[in-house]
Amino acid sequence: MKNYKTLKFILGDQLNPSHSWFKQKDDDTLYLIAELKQETDYVTHHIQKLCAFFNAMEKFAAALTTAGFNVLHLTLDETQHDKNLPELLSRIATEFRCSNIEYQYPDEYRLKSQLADFKNASSFNVTATDSEHFLLPFSDIQKRFKKDKHVTMEHFYRAMRKQYNLLMEGDKPLGEKWNFDSNNRNKFSKQDLSNIPAPKLFKNDVSSIVSRLKKHNIAYFGEIDQHALEWSTTRKQAIESLEYFCKHLLVNFGKFQDAMTDQSNDNTSLYHSRLSFALNTKLLHPLYVIKRVISEFEQRSDEISLSQVEGFTRQILGWREYVRAVYWVNMPDYATKNQLKASNKLPKYFWNGETKMNCLSHSLKQSLETAYAHHIQRLMIIGNFCLLSAIDPDEVDGWYLGVYIDAIEWVEMPNTRGMSQFADDGIIATKPYAASGNYVNKMSDYCKNCQYDVKQKVGGNACPLNSLYWHFMDRHRGRLEKNPRIGMVYRNWDKQNKTLQEQTIQQATDYLNNLESL
Repeated sequence: MKNYKTLKFILGDQLNPSHSWFKQKDDDTLYLIAELKQETDYVTHHIQKLCAFFNAMEKFAAALTTAGFNVLHLTLDETQHDKNLPELLSRIATEFRCSNIEYQYPDEYRLKSQLADFKNASSFNVTATDSEHFLLPFSDIQKRFKKDKHVTMEHFYRAMRKQYNLLMEGDKPLGEKWNFDSNNRNKFSKQDLSNIPAPKLFKNDVSSIVSRLKKHNIAYFGEIDQHALEWSTTRKQAIESLEYFCKHLLVNFGKFQDAMTDQSNDNTSLYHSRLSFALNTKLLHPLYVIKRVISEFEQRSDEISLSQVEGFTRQILGWREYVRAVYWVNMPDYATKNQLKASNKLPKYFWNGETKMNCLSHSLKQSLETAYAHHIQRLMIIGNFCLLSAIDPDEVDGWYLGVYIDAIEWVEMPNTRGMSQFADDGIIATKPYAASGNYVNKMSDYCKNCQYDVKQKVGGNACPLNSLYWHFMDRHRGRLEKNPRIGMVYRNWDKQNKTLQEQTIQQATDYLNNLESL
């Protein structure tokens, strides 16, 4: 067995083929990619998520080997006796007589802490390097963000646009507007639904991974076609997905990026790109993706409007980088924030989708079946329900982190605990994203096929979101009524008939006491 001087460890979300580690080959270096039980057990994951990560890791290891690098890819079979990551690293470094261990800084606090402790206590020479992925360097986060302080995302986004000279004309934004969000709130018509292109899907065989998960008693949930995992798990597939998005979906992405429907069950991603897994595993670099989308816009400006590409750019250049910065500057305290003191448990239908609320049922079932829901389903359907129902943020975090294929804590937690649940003292959102059934009806066709009546606040057939919304606003009035973005809500509430107010609050109280039966 050959000995190596250096062991370089690659995490499952560090599959970056352009990293400087791979600029040249070194016969004294061994690259380690490993399935590890600690990464399957910190939360219960959707089986598609586990399979996608393990499949991507396996294929990345094979690609590095083909390129001439020395790679050791270990499955759960080979790591089953390693209690944790430090134990694995020590064992492999000892086995191959490595004196040096290198790793890229993880993007999750638990792993960063674990590896930092290992580095400090290890007899090996342990060093860490940047993952070379994000557009806001880790060292710059503290310069732009402060712990427990709100930074306006729009200001951050504009600064990033200027810094990278994206969609700019000199110092001014292309089209003389920074943000076209007001153009991105269209609802699907019947004709619109019939025109949505089929999604770009793949058929990755993960049957061997499913067998290993069962063999090692890994807990998971959800459904999978083990012979046809649909997500891109290689860089080649990811680029195919990006090209498909540019050619067929970008033209209407912004226009319908907030729209929802239950009339397109075989196309759950609609005009969305399906690139989040590839981005979050670093198979694709965000700047590569943004520039490719802008290039398509420039080539087809007669077909693709600026609002489509600006909305996409804002999600990646603005929001994605923003939530990462919020995560790191506020951890580990961020993980315990619960300013609204929410304490209810997730209802059982979060694991089977069996609720009479069509919007919630559809979004939950889609999530459980595909490990995917787009951002408005996550925020304004599932998240909104959890907010109005006072679900414990720990429960919400655990569910979101486990169910979605693209969920890694740095991106999941700020979106969930912060943006969705308003549990972070307003660090991300300046107001809670609470909504009644009217919003759902405005942005979707869910209400047409629901057993509840979206126009009713009270009564046996009344949409639960209506009374739950007013109950939420009423019980948190002391905290929220001075918020200038919410004042009108309370003025409207105060104008309502007192009897109706009391009936609405009682209706919501009954719903809150019987969440399992909704």
